[in-house]
Amino acid sequence: QVQLVESGGALVQAGGSLILSCAASGRLFGWYSLGWFHQAPGKEREFVAAITWGGGRTTYADPVKGRFTISRDNAKNTMYLQMNSLKPEDTANYYCAAKTTLRTSWLADESDYWGQGTQVTVSS
Repeated sequence: QVQLVESGGALVQAGGSLILSCAASGRLFGWYSLGWFHQAPGKEREFVAAITWGGGRTTYADPVKGRFTISRDNAKNTMYLQMNSLKPEDTANYYCAAKTTLRTSWLADESDYWGQGTQVTVSS
């Protein structure tokens, strides 16, 4: 069993930065993939970024390439999302997710574990 808890969401102005954290409990294997999804009101939950737990290979959705950086600290069982140059369209509830296989990206309904979400609001 894996439990995920996100933190770090806040209200920030456009162009600002924010760092989200995802703390995991339970065993994370090297072949697991962890990632971030976000969901805005009235929209589907969408893939943002992912990282393989063992090798640290990263993948980003096109809208966040060059602005967001995903990372992890295996010793702390924690994943991070560094968000720079934030835009109003980044406003959403951000969820930490885990998949028990190696994947570059995946659909939300393919996730095996979810966190509770943390709200990011970017003002214009």
